[in-house]
Amino acid sequence: MVGQAPVQGILTCERAWINIDLKALAYNVCQLKQQLLPQTALMAVVKADGYGHGAVTVARIALENGATWLGVATIVEGIELRQADINAPILILGATHTVQEIDAIVRWQLQPTLCMPEQALTFSRHLQHSLPVHLKIDTGMSRLGPIWQQGATFIEFISRLPHLRIASIYSHLATADELDPNFMQQQQSRLQEVLNRIQTQNIPLPKLHLANSAGVLAGPSFHYDLVRVGLALYGLYPSSQFQQTVSLQPVMQVNARVTQVKTLPAGSGVSYNHTYVSDRPLMVAVVGIGYADGVPRSLSNRINVSIRGKLVPQIGVITMDQLMVDVSAIPDLQVGEVVTLLGQDGEVHLPVESWAELLGTISYEIVCGFKHRLPRVYINCTPSP
Repeated sequence: MVGQAPVQGILTCERAWINIDLKALAYNVCQLKQQLLPQTALMAVVKADGYGHGAVTVARIALENGATWLGVATIVEGIELRQADINAPILILGATHTVQEIDAIVRWQLQPTLCMPEQALTFSRHLQHSLPVHLKIDTGMSRLGPIWQQGATFIEFISRLPHLRIASIYSHLATADELDPNFMQQQQSRLQEVLNRIQTQNIPLPKLHLANSAGVLAGPSFHYDLVRVGLALYGLYPSSQFQQTVSLQPVMQVNARVTQVKTLPAGSGVSYNHTYVSDRPLMVAVVGIGYADGVPRSLSNRINVSIRGKLVPQIGVITMDQLMVDVSAIPDLQVGEVVTLLGQDGEVHLPVESWAELLGTISYEIVCGFKHRLPRVYINCTPSP
């Protein structure tokens, strides 16, 4: 399997690492494919280094298991995939403007998103040959694209420009992960109104796409020709309401090692500013992972980790490279033993969502936050079905 890390070497020497379960990833792609209409293609969104999972490896596994498109945020992300000999169509979801960017898009056979007339003119004037482009319409996200009332005019304008071949028209759902579907349906109606108007101008409809992960799970009426799946690919649900819709398996597990074990007397302060002071003698383990690796400092004194399948509390302020846990319940703990911060350890499950809930954020931010100094170890590298 291309992209594998030397698992044995990592497990015997690294202070902390992230396991990426490729079998779970393949399973998720297959499960999501089963949700789609037969004519609907799946785009695997691998921006932000595959949401922290490793873009190249994720892209390969997704393509091997039924995805046919890839989505990235930037040109550099697209080039990384091309340099890894990945030939699937790649959509750049972010905006690009300069002639240098256009040259890179052409050279690496990437497909840009156009979201404003001035940008389209720059592309058209600089290009020498036809380029597939994707038009983004703002139906309520208030991000990229003209507002939907101007969408048909924008599409008509681009349809007349030389060298631009409209490959798709798309929009992005703002509230698909919420229980109330009203605004999602309103966005869909707005997109349909744009499409109705351009058809009166005899502009043929290209591919259409609207659904993100939540939109996929909301039902086939949002699927169109293509869906853009990010979070669900990695075994995470956009919101708890979708847990009964499809079975997904978490792909990421975060581990570290115990680097020291010591006994502290009652009344000892732990870590900076002594936000934790022991009320009894206790055994403390130092663990080789910290906020510079992606463990948010604001989780200090708020989370449990697992050692030998037993939950133990993190204590004191999480520091840049290390954190401390109370291991009084494991009196024979040894230096080098494995600590699970997120994932499965025996019967203990520590989900990414638990950190997100504590921080008042979303699971996307947690998985994207783990830094590259944590090696990604690819496990369960089985052949594709």
